[in-house]
Formats: sequence, structure tokens, C-alpha cells
Amino acid sequence: MTLSALRRPATSGKAEWLVVFLHGYGSSGVDIMSFADYWQSSMENVAFVAPDGPEATKDGGFQWVGKHPPGDLHLYDDAVAVAPQVHDFINAELTREGLDASRLALVGFSQGAVMALHLGLRRTVTPAAVLGYSGGLVGMDKLKDEIVSKPPVMLVHGEQDQLAPLYGMMASVKALTEAGVACQGLPIPGLGHAVDANALIFGARFLLSAFAYREKHGG
Repeated sequence: MTLSALRRPATSGKAEWLVVFLHGYGSSGVDIMSFADYWQSSMENVAFVAPDGPEATKDGGFQWVGKHPPGDLHLYDDAVAVAPQVHDFINAELTREGLDASRLALVGFSQGAVMALHLGLRRTVTPAAVLGYSGGLVGMDKLKDEIVSKPPVMLVHGEQDQLAPLYGMMASVKALTEAGVACQGLPIPGLGHAVDANALIFGARFLLSAFAYREKHGG
């Protein structure tokens, strides 16, 4: 099944990078595409695409994985199950834009961050960047055996997040670093399970830095 998606072309007229947004539980591509409203003016050579998750939720919106609490083993199993479909979608979008797979960045919120990490570390060609908001790594014990690529990673997380507590981000940073991934965790004081203007600014700086590094040094 092909995922439905919202697309926003590069304002320059020719994309040099592709950012794939992965939304949170009960949300949609339309919702998370709002990030591009903040970023597009500084990323004129970037195309954005925001697919809807493959499954509708009872409360409206979509999901990538089931609604499980942080640390639940089913999160990893669900991510494994849906990954091939999302990889296929990403590959098709890269082809649509005429881009090499190294010119990909994955950006996710909540369970979308779970998916961005799961996918990005298992891409045959290393992405330029993985940026996760309010979400973390699943299957940490399996990472050493399954990791295929080591893109730079930034995890941004509200210190007051009650839905996905901050310690999950800290554990993810530790596991990623031990696996040889260049990873930075950024706690945002006073922020809950959400993304604010500061989080978007830090994320934009990270993406632009990652793109510049990849441009200069290649894969």
C-alpha cells in the first residue's frame, strides 16, 4: 500500500536535499509539515515530504506503530514490521526528486522519532541527518547487531515531558554513542511533550550543519 503524503517542493526550484517528516500518534503529515513553515526560508534547496502513517487510529489521525508506553517491547516489533513500507516510500520520494540516498534527512516527533531512528540507522546509504523530537531508540539491545549506517543524530526533548520522560532520550544518546553514532541530546527546560520555537531553531541549525558537512565531506 502506498502511503498518502503532503509534499512541498524546494523554493529554489531544484531540490538538493529531501527532508522526510514522520508525525506522532494520532497526527498526520499535514500537522508535522508545519515545521517547514519555520524552516523553508533558510532551506531553499530542500524539498519536504510528510506521509501519513499506514494505520488510522481510533481517535482520528494515523500511527506508525501501536500505542505502547515508552520501553514497551512491542514498539520495536511494530517498527520492524512497518519499516519496509516506509523505506520503500522514502526511496520512491528520493527518486521523485532525483536525489541520491545520501541527501536524505529524517525528522520525527514522538513515535515518528522512534521510526526516524529505527529507519535511519538501518538505511543502506547513510542519511545526512536524523532529528528526533520527544522520542527515542527502541530495541537498544539489538542495535549493535543491526546497525547499518551511522548518520549524525540530534534528539530534542522537553524536560517536563510526562508522556515520554527525559530519561528515555538520555538512554538513547548513551546507546547511540556507544554504537559509534555522533549523537547529541538537547533537553528543553519547561517544555512538555511538544515542539516549541526554540526546539525548531535548534533543529534547523542541526540540519543545516549536517547538510553543509555532507556537502563538504561526502558520505
